[in-house]
Amino acid sequence: MKTTVPHLQKGDLVGVVALSSAVEPEKLGNALSFLDELGLRYIVGDTIYTQHHYLAGNDDMRLADFHEMVKNPQVKAIFCIAGGYGCARIAEKIDYALLEENPKIFWGFSDVTYLHCAINEYANLVTFHGPMLITASKLDDLSKKMFFQLFSPMEIQYTEAISPLTVIAEGIARGELIGGNLQRLVNTLGTKFEVCTDGKILLLEESGETIPKIDAMLQQLKQARKLEQLAGVVIGSFTQTDADKAALHIVMQEYFGDLTIPVMAGFKIGHETTNIAIPLGADAILDTQEKVLKILPGVYG
Repeated sequence: MKTTVPHLQKGDLVGVVALSSAVEPEKLGNALSFLDELGLRYIVGDTIYTQHHYLAGNDDMRLADFHEMVKNPQVKAIFCIAGGYGCARIAEKIDYALLEENPKIFWGFSDVTYLHCAINEYANLVTFHGPMLITASKLDDLSKKMFFQLFSPMEIQYTEAISPLTVIAEGIARGELIGGNLQRLVNTLGTKFEVCTDGKILLLEESGETIPKIDAMLQQLKQARKLEQLAGVVIGSFTQTDADKAALHIVMQEYFGDLTIPVMAGFKIGHETTNIAIPLGADAILDTQEKVLKILPGVYG
């Protein structure tokens, strides 16, 4: 399992960066006021106010922003404010040893999936797959409460009390929880950051992709032999697709139904108003009989 990171305390300083697409300035206030609600102080990176074509500053600027937050001993967590595209462009130049020597919370999802894979692998740290701060005003209360896992070690138990869960294949599995956005996981294939799935419980989520495109991406994972040694699969939110849940279920059944591992769908993890934050790299148990996903804390102290 990956190394957990120090927990936050009220009054701690955190860093806010944009490592992907450019940020819409008018939405910044909601994001920062949410950090105020959490009792955190913050510093805002240069990338928050910069645009380079479709990116939040050029690659060197986004890389420097990230490294400055890592090097600053006062900064206890790094929050990615928005997604889009761009994380893959800086992944190869990140100083992962620096991050391993200065372990701190790293939070985001969607495009940030690429960096979750990279940091989990090369800095050996737990990272947090959670809502972007830019969406804070749209999140429901439960999703907002999930930020409190950063302040005190807490085991997460996702049951049907949160959302109805559908069993695609039965079983019980224990392993390291990894994954995130399907497209970004596929983007890692053939690179030094290629997602390692052996013995892992794989989370998948996606938004705005058609069923054929989802099929194609799952097929690429299959042909890359990423489905062969999985311990289990957690299927999160697949939103804004061109078909209903039944069509998506059929595709998932075709790819995961015969793997003889537990596979369960319906988790509100992804591009929705309910977006349950979870630690990636932490030890987890997926049990389809009890219909529960249990995840050990991502922080210590």
